[in-house]
Amino acid sequence: MKLDFPLASDWQRKTAAAYGVLNTASGFANRASFVVDPQGIIQHIEEGSSAINPDGTAAACSRIKAR
Repeated sequence: MKLDFPLASDWQRKTAAAYGVLNTASGFANRASFVVDPQGIIQHIEEGSSAINPDGTAAACSRIKAR
């Protein structure tokens, strides 16, 4: 993959818990995509089934980049 942004691994589920998407009953994170700006501020969150399709997150990235 040729990405111009970093991806993170969360095998200990610490980030999922901190971001509020960890399902403690199953031990898995609920599907979510977060768009974080260069200052480290979350600008957009896609959760649930809409997070499967990257179009919403891609559109959010484009809006942030255009600012």
